[in-house]
Amino acid sequence: MIRLLALFFSLAVLSACAAGHGENGPPRGSEAQIAQLAQSLRALDPQVDPSEAARAARISYEYSHTLAIAYQITDPPLIHNAKVNRGEKPRGLCRHWAEDMEARLNQEGFQTLEVHRAIANANRRFLIEHSSAVISARGHTMEQGIVVDPWRKGGVLFWSRVPEDTKYPWRRRFDVQREKGLVRYALPGEVAG
Repeated sequence: MIRLLALFFSLAVLSACAAGHGENGPPRGSEAQIAQLAQSLRALDPQVDPSEAARAARISYEYSHTLAIAYQITDPPLIHNAKVNRGEKPRGLCRHWAEDMEARLNQEGFQTLEVHRAIANANRRFLIEHSSAVISARGHTMEQGIVVDPWRKGGVLFWSRVPEDTKYPWRRRFDVQREKGLVRYALPGEVAG
């Protein structure tokens, strides 16, 4: 019980540290930030098309901002989650960010990049399950990609190489769902996601 109270206290302190955003949403990504993400995407593999990397980086930053406004983000993520769960806000759980980011990136029809879905903390008793999108070079695994996570900073895009993201132990969404008995079969192409 003491561990549970300590966990809730820690979460409350952490969520209180994050600043809420006004009706104009969070700060947009700068050109330098977009260029840095584009460079990291190009560095995933020599075959990554620089124009695709630039497009994916810009979309990741701009769509994070667009979603923050659409989701009416004005609070830190955990407080916003509570409001969504109570029906006070339309969307904004991490899985909403992940679904919408994945769908938007997939609209581009990238030839040299691939979008995956990842889940962390699926089997952890005292941690909240978290979902995000991951961009990799085409044909590479999710674990070799870059996580693009607008949820954890309330619409301000966080990104990192998957192995360097020490906050979350990312796993393929398909694997997690299969372990939970949510997937009993797969259609061609669904296994890689």
